[in-house]
Amino acid sequence: MARMNGLMIVGVIFLIAGLLGFAIPVFTTQKTEEVVRLGDMKIQSTQDVSHSIPPLLSGGALVLGAVLIGMGLYKKQ
Repeated sequence: MARMNGLMIVGVIFLIAGLLGFAIPVFTTQKTEEVVRLGDMKIQSTQDVSHSIPPLLSGGALVLGAVLIGMGLYKKQ
């Protein structure tokens, strides 16, 4: 089995990131903020924040990953 060079490893990472961007285009995180502080007492609020990954970015990562893998394979020859 041939060893992968650094270019191919980075290409695989971009390829996986692009695929994940298409598979999960929207994800949610939680943000906790301190609303009020009175002495030792503090009141916090937790909000859900939605993030979306643009399809163009996912496609670009996918193409870049494929190109890097191709360059890595070409470099081996």
